[in-house]
Amino acid sequence: WAMTTLIQTMMEMESGEVRGPMFPHAPQDWTPRLGRTAAKAEGLVLTDEHWVVVAALQDYFARHTERERNMRELHDALDERFHASGGMRYLYRLFPGGPVAQGCRIAGLHVNAVDRGFGSVM
Repeated sequence: WAMTTLIQTMMEMESGEVRGPMFPHAPQDWTPRLGRTAAKAEGLVLTDEHWVVVAALQDYFARHTERERNMRELHDALDERFHASGGMRYLYRLFPGGPVAQGCRIAGLHVNAVDRGFGSVM
């Protein structure tokens, strides 16, 4: 029975029907299949490297409330997290439309177009 459940879960993950353990912080309505569809619409074919960035973006959003999210901070956090791979240069190679903007669209995350704190006194 356990083997059948494991095989079924693996098949569902491969088909993109479930989020699986790699994406514990994914939005409730997001699946890898939706991510692949969004990527295809943007002309991208996702590799394992893309999925690691998607998971990192989802983790950031899970750890910060909407009010706490700061896209400049996220940009810097991504640069630091992927520094060993080349930082922002590496991330822009993966996501030519921008690792934050394009990456978030693929990860099923909604980004405010304007950082309310940038250039103003809060």
